[in-house]
Amino acid sequence: MTEPSQSLIHVAAGEDRFGEYRGLGISSIAFKVVPQDSSGLLILENTFKAKGGPPRHLHYEQDEWFYAVEGEFIIEVGSTRIHLKPGDSLLAPHKVPHVWAYVGDAQGRMLITFMPAGKMEAFFREVNKANAMPPQAPELWRAHGMELMGPPLSVE
Repeated sequence: MTEPSQSLIHVAAGEDRFGEYRGLGISSIAFKVVPQDSSGLLILENTFKAKGGPPRHLHYEQDEWFYAVEGEFIIEVGSTRIHLKPGDSLLAPHKVPHVWAYVGDAQGRMLITFMPAGKMEAFFREVNKANAMPPQAPELWRAHGMELMGPPLSVE
């Protein structure tokens, strides 16, 4: 049996890679894998306590992969709307506008992966300072390799 390499990184359930809290108002994120841990991959766990999600946007270079762990989500990629339930996943390619929201009544959790990470870690470090969903400030999004395309999904 071989020994694990020195680069082995374990992040416990419900924990952040750095032991930090990252609030986004209706949700929180926990970094699980950051670019310096790998070949430029960012994986985060997004936990929701209320309905909602970020504004419609696109990434210039990042493909974004969503995996529903708990609860239900609606995701629109381009003009296609998909309802994700636990165990479902969806890959949103770069340069395609997308928007998503948690629509369940209890807690929701989703794993989100950015490939390559680009400036996404810096974006989340910046926006979680306000403990609110990312603002609809076009310059903030552009500075992190994205384009703001519209408001969040309307959820009741």
